[in-house]
Amino acid sequence: IGVSELIVATAMQGIVFSILGAQPLLVIGFSGPLLVFEEAFYTFCKDNDIEYLTGRVWIGFWLVLIVFITVALEGSVLVRFVSRFTQEIFSFLISLIFIYETFAKLVKVSAGPNTALLSLVLMAGTYSIAFYLRKFKNSSFFPGRIRRIIGDFGVPIAILIMVLVDYSVEDTYTQKLNVPSGFSVSSPEKRGWLISPLGSDGQFPVWMMGASILPAILVFILIFMESQITALIVSKKERMLVKGTGFHLDLLIIVVVGGVSALFGLPWLSAATVRSVTHTNALTVMSKAVDAGDKPRIQEVKEQRVTGFLVAVLVGLSIVIGEVLRQIPLAVLFGIFLYMGVMSLNGIQLTERLILLLMPPKYHPDQNYVRKVRTLRMHLFTLVQLTCLSLLWVVMATAAALAFPFMLLLTIPVRMLLLPRLFSPRELLSLDADDAEPHLEEKEGQDEYSHLQMPI
Repeated sequence: IGVSELIVATAMQGIVFSILGAQPLLVIGFSGPLLVFEEAFYTFCKDNDIEYLTGRVWIGFWLVLIVFITVALEGSVLVRFVSRFTQEIFSFLISLIFIYETFAKLVKVSAGPNTALLSLVLMAGTYSIAFYLRKFKNSSFFPGRIRRIIGDFGVPIAILIMVLVDYSVEDTYTQKLNVPSGFSVSSPEKRGWLISPLGSDGQFPVWMMGASILPAILVFILIFMESQITALIVSKKERMLVKGTGFHLDLLIIVVVGGVSALFGLPWLSAATVRSVTHTNALTVMSKAVDAGDKPRIQEVKEQRVTGFLVAVLVGLSIVIGEVLRQIPLAVLFGIFLYMGVMSLNGIQLTERLILLLMPPKYHPDQNYVRKVRTLRMHLFTLVQLTCLSLLWVVMATAAALAFPFMLLLTIPVRMLLLPRLFSPRELLSLDADDAEPHLEEKEGQDEYSHLQMPI
């Protein structure tokens, strides 16, 4: 599964969801949690001499059955038990994965001294340009419209600049993005678009057909949590959406289309939180202040299906520019991954409280969880989250990586059963409460997209 499959899946599933989904403001895409599972399942199949793509087909079959049962029993209501405690652990872990994988893969593509140095420069340069162009959006230079355009297109600008830097250095090799020509799979010499459920030789193990229900449950947990939480964030009451959200229908479409896509060797997708919130914010109309001191308020959100549909179509059309994509060094993409990982840490209360561990109390900010909770008690809450985070990381780093979704689910009973014994209701209300309203105002030095509880 490579770039071609990801482009086709994003375009196809995006088009279907934009037409049939109950909440078309959601943007469908690949996510970090699903990447973790794909890598763990591939390792499992390789170690046990099982065809990876055929195994995914049977996981897809089970996914369709699981989602029909879940929707019939109205299982989406279970998302109410996923509090900020679990969301922050989930978000922080995925950000760490992006940061760790960036440097791990950078080492692999550094074949020699010159290549290593240039790759490091390309990665650091891409990250720095994207980071500072995002900050430029909230600076005092140029009119606001120009600043927003530069800030919103900071990542493409960073990629373009560093690709030109790589092109100008002619005597040093850097590994480029591998994109097949035309509408073909990433490895045409190994397979075609259709994957046989019986395996390439017709000898796929019967026991694995049934056992695939276990990894299917794991995939479903990941898609369920990310998609449903994203729908909750997008559909906050403060946005005053008129059409609302159909949690069951959206989950059904995402999982069924993803399950069928496994027959063609395409990756599973879910609702991408950051992209969905960015999409919603772009369609939000703010009222203008009439009197001095009045704050702009949400007037309406342009609830429509056109923008999501066009985004999916444009993603699909990018497959015809393979020759351009093949000029992008992998190190430049690593810089984007690093940027995504670092920026995803913004707006997570756990990140802020980790910084407070190293800061004297007199310098602590005027936040609700600082004012209403004693410092040592606040640090204890942070340490509990760090313990859960460490256990999840250990599970991911071992052969038990497939159990990662189950371990993530265990943070829910920890919050419901253990934390009430350690903290008072007042303390939990301050430390584990959701934000009262979305951050949509652009202020000096503040980016509304940084205040998200979930990662990319």
